[in-house]
Amino acid sequence: MTAVTSPAPAVTSEKTWRFIRENGVYLALAAVVLFNLIATPNFASLRNAQLQLVQVAPVVIVALGMAIVIGTAGIDLSVGAVMALAAAMVAVFVEQSPWLAIGMALVAGVLAGILNGSLVAFLGIQPIIATLGLFVAGRGVALAFTSGRLVEIFDPTLAALGQNRLWGVPVAALLAGLLALVTSLMVRRTQFGRNLIAVGGNPRAALGAGLPVRRVLLIVYVICAVFAAIAGTLVTSRSAAADPSFVGLLIELSAITAVVVGGTPLSGGKVRVLGTVAGAFLMQLVFSTLIRHDLSDADARMVQAAIIIGAVYFQRDRGAK
Repeated sequence: MTAVTSPAPAVTSEKTWRFIRENGVYLALAAVVLFNLIATPNFASLRNAQLQLVQVAPVVIVALGMAIVIGTAGIDLSVGAVMALAAAMVAVFVEQSPWLAIGMALVAGVLAGILNGSLVAFLGIQPIIATLGLFVAGRGVALAFTSGRLVEIFDPTLAALGQNRLWGVPVAALLAGLLALVTSLMVRRTQFGRNLIAVGGNPRAALGAGLPVRRVLLIVYVICAVFAAIAGTLVTSRSAAADPSFVGLLIELSAITAVVVGGTPLSGGKVRVLGTVAGAFLMQLVFSTLIRHDLSDADARMVQAAIIIGAVYFQRDRGAK
């Protein structure tokens, strides 16, 4: 009787490769942290940890909003412009009241999200085109509000939001962590989250099943824009100045990178919240590590680009299985 050869080695190899694909962002983050602990002076200091948290917090917040948009197979290129709009609102209204300024920044985010979401959900415009309009015009509107200049802001309430610490942790980082928790619960535990995933996986089937596809898309873009407005407010409060020319500049690329590296597929139907947070930290640490080891800014960005390409390749491979 002929013996049947066991495919165990091949199966084990496939399981290992699948584990690496699913958890690559965490493995890479651990590797970067370990490298820095060994090779980067003062990396383990409290001051450096606080600095890294402050710098990554706005990216995490914007990336969380971007993740749920990408979960619906969409994209939002306007998040940087929305951050600039929020900064302009803070600059215009802060003299009346810091809380009014924060409120108006959030209102700007809501209106931007309604605009983007309406174009996508009700007019059927491709997300990349729909959000490109605000990407171009939003920063111009913000510059008009501030007369095209940097506005210094001297307000203790805003300063506390952007610069203070609670239990040694920057307030901005705590807010980013809270939003990550809320986003995770929303995606995993609510009917809206399940609808979101269904719309991203197959919008036609979701519509045929009676799901409120248009409403889901509208809300998703509003949430993304509000998160961007929160990030813009934090950046403005931290720097004690509103400069719409630079606030949020190119952050849409950082956010998309964090989402993709974190394992959320661009094809939609899945949202990895923890992976998105880890992706934001990974890209922040990679960039700061390369700079601290005397690589130029251009070289550091080339390395980041290589990471993005690798992440997209792994996604493609996973989808083909």
